[in-house]
Amino acid sequence: MNFVIFVIAMAALIWGADLLVRESERIALKFNISEFIIGATLIALGTSLPEMAASVAASADGKSQIAIANVIGSNILNITLVLGTIFLISKTINPNRDFFAKDSTWALVPIFVFILMVFDGVISRFDAILLLLLMAAYIMFLFKEARGLIIADIKEAEEGFDKENQKEFMWTKSLPLILFGLFMIIVGASFTIDSASAIAEDFGISEWIIGIVMISLGTSLPELVISISAAVKGKVDMAIGNIIGSNMANTTIVLGAAALINPMQINTSDYLFDISTMLIATLMLVFIAANKLYTKPAGITLFIVLALFLDHTISSI
Repeated sequence: MNFVIFVIAMAALIWGADLLVRESERIALKFNISEFIIGATLIALGTSLPEMAASVAASADGKSQIAIANVIGSNILNITLVLGTIFLISKTINPNRDFFAKDSTWALVPIFVFILMVFDGVISRFDAILLLLLMAAYIMFLFKEARGLIIADIKEAEEGFDKENQKEFMWTKSLPLILFGLFMIIVGASFTIDSASAIAEDFGISEWIIGIVMISLGTSLPELVISISAAVKGKVDMAIGNIIGSNMANTTIVLGAAALINPMQINTSDYLFDISTMLIATLMLVFIAANKLYTKPAGITLFIVLALFLDHTISSI
């Protein structure tokens, strides 16, 4: 029964996040907010809403292991599963953007900062403020980069965006949907954490394993869906940018919000493999971007890392 509740709650969480992102984008387009900002914030940050809701709910409930594991697992899956899938399904990948020159810093810095923060075994409220400041720096960077991305590229990147509905924008329609989306996120996150904890107790496995596999896999679904949709339509820049932006949001605003509510304890020696895998996956992303290795062999290599990560996780149950 707990597993059924978990699946339903996760579905509600993801559905609520998707609804909120779509309606927020509709409002942004209505008021002519910059195209790049819409894509890089509402899509990349919007797809991190499930991670944020789940981690904040876990932190508020005193389950810091689930909150931190969710972020680490999501970052690993975004690179290995999502990016690996993009490389395997795309015929040719020739992104216009130089991701190494412009985005490698934002892929690596938050990971390095996170590693420094967890050396003392706790992510404190002071750490949380620093993470949120790092996110603010990233948003400033996005505003500076806000020139040059065609708005059609962003609208096509999201599957099922209805241009006719955009013309018929009405606050009386969008506002209730946004509030309903927020309600679904909050309720879904709460039930996700409660049912996940119950599953961990039923099977005698740690909350960390539940967080790093089950919850992180579920909360990574928006990134997977949007990135694959963008890649299929030839919008590889948007797909890769979504992964970098989502991982940035996970490590800064998701962890920051969760730690602000409740400082989170972590025994780094117990989870050294998972933290190392997150760092290695991020370094691989930067290496691929630096050498423009957007190929199927690169996708297979990322899947090998994913297989090693899952094998270690399953064997530790």
